[in-house]
Amino acid sequence: MGASFLLLVSSLLMLGLPIFIVLSLAVFIALSADGTTPLMLVVQRLFSGIDRFSLMAIPLFILAGNLMTTGGLSRRMLRVAQLIVGPLNGGLATTTVTGSMFFSAISGSSPATVVAVGKLMLPAMLEGGYNHRFSVGLLMSSGAMGIIIPPSIFMIVYGAVAGVSIGALFMAGIGAGLLYGLVFAVYCWVKARRDGLATSEPASLAEFMAALREASWGLAIPVLILGGIYGGIFTPTEAAAVAVAYAAFVGLVVYREMTIVECWQVCVDSAVVTAQIMIILAAASAFSWYLTTSGLTQGLAGTILGVSDNPLVILLMINIVVLIAGMFLDPNSIVIILVPLMLNIAPEAGINLVQLGVILCVNAAIGMYTPPFGLNLFVASSLEGVTYADAVRGSLPFVLLALVVLVVVNLVPGLSLWLPHMVLQGVGS
Repeated sequence: MGASFLLLVSSLLMLGLPIFIVLSLAVFIALSADGTTPLMLVVQRLFSGIDRFSLMAIPLFILAGNLMTTGGLSRRMLRVAQLIVGPLNGGLATTTVTGSMFFSAISGSSPATVVAVGKLMLPAMLEGGYNHRFSVGLLMSSGAMGIIIPPSIFMIVYGAVAGVSIGALFMAGIGAGLLYGLVFAVYCWVKARRDGLATSEPASLAEFMAALREASWGLAIPVLILGGIYGGIFTPTEAAAVAVAYAAFVGLVVYREMTIVECWQVCVDSAVVTAQIMIILAAASAFSWYLTTSGLTQGLAGTILGVSDNPLVILLMINIVVLIAGMFLDPNSIVIILVPLMLNIAPEAGINLVQLGVILCVNAAIGMYTPPFGLNLFVASSLEGVTYADAVRGSLPFVLLALVVLVVVNLVPGLSLWLPHMVLQGVGS
């Protein structure tokens, strides 16, 4: 039964159907063939899969990120990043990395980070003499930090599915995100020195302080969100609501770069993106329910554990499975489909569930720009002058670089767990 169901799913994927149709239709067909389970249960699972309070943070963080882009916050934050690292070798490229880190700490979304940073930094890098392929690849891979650095929509979904503290996951993502950004920044520095790319003049103290004052409203948002969560002032969902109100106030009242009409359009655009995510989550929930109730999850877990009980071997197998899945599925679908399987495996191998969340997160981030169907490949293709072929060629060196980060995250659990262990006693044990 398991082989035939997987063949059915593969066939539907090859037909080019949308992923939410593939997942839900496969379950409908399998239950119809079985004939013993009411099909109405599938509909119930579609709705119950998204009937979770923690998922309310997703539309709010999406809206907050879009409000910041339209309201001028992201542009001012990128300016500060450019003044800090611009005089270094590879300053423009490093600005792209640090700017992506700043925006990731606001939006929680990888595609939103690629678009927001790409519109500003891609023309600047090309004008500064950077190779087109390198520039596009750096944008896609740096934007992937949007699902690693908190607040991360991926971690919210994982926490809801796995029953893990979202606050602990956010803390764990800081170490992995900083390592990811550091490795990419060093690569940019080495490449710029090797290619002899020009650097910008250091900014005067007055110029830097002026830019810092302009961007202070935006730079305060990560402190507001993460400080509020870690300080126990509000939950991640409440933090997202605060971020929306704050971003709207800054864009409409402080900077005055956003009109009421534009604010309404931002809400509409955010609603469309939210609907796209939620319908996939609903279908993936029904799919995950079928895998569990049919015994396929337990069977696959038993097969994997039967190969080896060595934690490193099991980690290797988990990483390979998620990396391959990331080439074809979006990160949220990966969570809902694969996490039930991982939850049966990880405790047997002694893998901490918070650490597992970070490992899956980095894997999913790499999948965002891995051919053939990494989402950031198509997002980058929407930027002016970028084709899908450019995106694919540009992504390959950065995939290899990110795999180095992935190896470190797997082999050094303390990188992710030290902060939640210090703040939330017992999480890292």
